[in-house]
Amino acid sequence: MNKPFNCRSLYWLKCLSPFVAFIGWMALSLTASAQPSSAPVRSVDYVVAVVNSEPITNQEVQALSLRLQREARTQGKPTNNAESKGLALEQLINEKAQIQQALSSGIVVDDAAINQAESGVANNNQLTVEALRTRLQQDGIGLSVFRDQLRQQLLLTRIREREVESRIRISDSEINQFLNDQIQRQSANASTDVNLAMILIGVPENSSPEQIKQLSDRAQLVVQRARSGEDFASLAASFSTAADRGVSGGAMGLRPLDRYPELFVQATADLPVGGVSGAVRSGAGFHILKVLQRQAPPSTLLVTQTRARHILLRPSAQLSQAQAIAQLAAIRRDILSGRVEFADVAKRISQDGSAPQGGDLGWANPGMFVPEFEQPMNQLRPGQLAEPVVSRFGVHLIEVTDRRDAPMTEAEQRNLARNVLRESKLDEAYASWVQEIRGKAFVEMREPPQ
Repeated sequence: MNKPFNCRSLYWLKCLSPFVAFIGWMALSLTASAQPSSAPVRSVDYVVAVVNSEPITNQEVQALSLRLQREARTQGKPTNNAESKGLALEQLINEKAQIQQALSSGIVVDDAAINQAESGVANNNQLTVEALRTRLQQDGIGLSVFRDQLRQQLLLTRIREREVESRIRISDSEINQFLNDQIQRQSANASTDVNLAMILIGVPENSSPEQIKQLSDRAQLVVQRARSGEDFASLAASFSTAADRGVSGGAMGLRPLDRYPELFVQATADLPVGGVSGAVRSGAGFHILKVLQRQAPPSTLLVTQTRARHILLRPSAQLSQAQAIAQLAAIRRDILSGRVEFADVAKRISQDGSAPQGGDLGWANPGMFVPEFEQPMNQLRPGQLAEPVVSRFGVHLIEVTDRRDAPMTEAEQRNLARNVLRESKLDEAYASWVQEIRGKAFVEMREPPQ
């Protein structure tokens, strides 16, 4: 089976890493907010460092240190209080310098962008914006403080995306070399698909030696007639004891070699297309095989495409997010029990342009849907129906109907190559930029964090 290349680029995730990490931290913080902290924040604050005249306080270091320790624990990593405080201070110094660079470069984050980011945090926590604000208030986080954090994260995202992107250059020769390497690797891991036709001279159980000899002679006769040019399908209809001999002419269909018995693979390994094997003995009898077709691995990259359908409900003043989830959960139960059909419900209630098609979204390449929709979709097997999923567009009921490996167009291949190569250069370019910004900043260390 040809193994498709994963064409999803993580480049945008890396560029957005400050904001993505912030959203992830918010989900973790809201989940764990009811639990008492093991390291209380010191009530008396003081300055631990100054970055270009802007202070970093001890409480800022403590808050980020606790977050880093919590993240480490969720990943099963050992935590060290002193080490996490050192990492927190270094991260805050870099972020202060980068935010200052963003502001001096004229980057502006408007309220609309903050509103969208706030909705993203709410969706990631399976909450409405109103419920998120209530939770923040319960956790002692003021709305203005939270939105200011969002603004800073968006500033960091935009300055990093702009400055780091401009440092990366991808040449046509690099793209060509990457594609050649990927195609060669794919071909090396792929087997040639083969269509074999078979005539089976069955040998019943408990056959006597004389009977086996007669059947062997018949098989040899069929081999001679097939090799002399007689129509193989006609011979199959006349001699084969296989159940489908009259329907397919003995043809078993184009398939990878690993889907044939090893006995068949060995018997036809050296045969050209049109070649006929000798009589091959197995427990079932004598097999005469003809190679009808060989299909070499494709000379283009493959991508795994998914076909899915969904029912979308958009929360409104009349329908809360919780109500939408409950309604779709009930519909899911009705679909699974056979009381209703997915397509019929989609046509009737789905608030999406796909409703007239029964919710069918067509064949989709990786990356065509937003992550909060695509990630649960990718975990489904064909025919499987997910629990209700919340995205930035509303609440979805998703079913995967099919999945296939499809060749990529030349434009898709080159775009893939460019994104993957850019991703491979991103870490180095980002580290270089961070070092440069830090080198330009004036950093004064004051009292160590407690």
